[in-house]
Amino acid sequence: MADQRLGRGPWTGCAVLFLQSLSPGVNLLSLYKDRQRGKFIVFKVIKLTLIDSAGGLGGYEILKVHDADPFLGVEVKFEEVSACQQFLESYSSGAVRQSLSQHAGRLLALPQEFSVETQLKASTHTLDLSLDKLELCLQHIHLAQPERLRDEEIDQLEQQLQTEALGPGPQPAPPSQEEAPLPSNCFKFQNKVFEDRMLTAADVQSFSNAVGRQWKSVGRALGRSCRALKGPAIDNLAYEYEREGLYEQAYQLLSRFIQAEGRAAKLSRLLRALEDCKLTGLAESLLDASPPPPPRGEN
Repeated sequence: MADQRLGRGPWTGCAVLFLQSLSPGVNLLSLYKDRQRGKFIVFKVIKLTLIDSAGGLGGYEILKVHDADPFLGVEVKFEEVSACQQFLESYSSGAVRQSLSQHAGRLLALPQEFSVETQLKASTHTLDLSLDKLELCLQHIHLAQPERLRDEEIDQLEQQLQTEALGPGPQPAPPSQEEAPLPSNCFKFQNKVFEDRMLTAADVQSFSNAVGRQWKSVGRALGRSCRALKGPAIDNLAYEYEREGLYEQAYQLLSRFIQAEGRAAKLSRLLRALEDCKLTGLAESLLDASPPPPPRGEN
């Protein structure tokens, strides 16, 4: 394994992801310079993409987002070789561009598909030229140690993102007043209430487009409560649809879940599995397609 050959001690490295919009009327660099709202939206797009492509919230941090005209440069420090390796695999397969396009199109409310050009560098090495040599790319990133601590601006954006995700802190209930129970058709996710519903074809497509290699982990999480996905079912799916690729494997996973569970194949169950696998970016994408919940206390 690559992580064994690179050593078991503390592992860090640094890479810079360069982004340039190819969509007319959308300039990521200009948007990021807009302190009113553009900066935060662009940062959220980048953060959600990293969550999707590096396998969760841990193992890396954004140090700086800077002007590299005509590109927007994103300096990332990797603290775990596994997160770096997963990011490189996602980048090589095109999943990073796909995730960027999906999140930017959704958060910027674009009428057409968002297209983006990317470049990945470690120090003076352009990693796009050697993506077929994973260990070489890992070595370049490992040798390109970060030269700075995280910018204060990034700290503020991370704080803002966390506040938005968690919502306002819990308010004390009035004396002798209990919290109203959730309606039977609703569920809580990250302290917010959403209306539950059966999974749709659009959900299956969105999941299959974005989940990448993590589909197996999600499948095993779903398998804790779905008999059809227990035992060797996940490995059998991987083998059966190996030639068709990751999209088809993920598509067949959810299709089998829906077929086995029927009306019980609910959005809330998929979101719990995604949360278990730290795929919060994908969970947010699915939630954005959900209708708002009914008023609290009504069924």
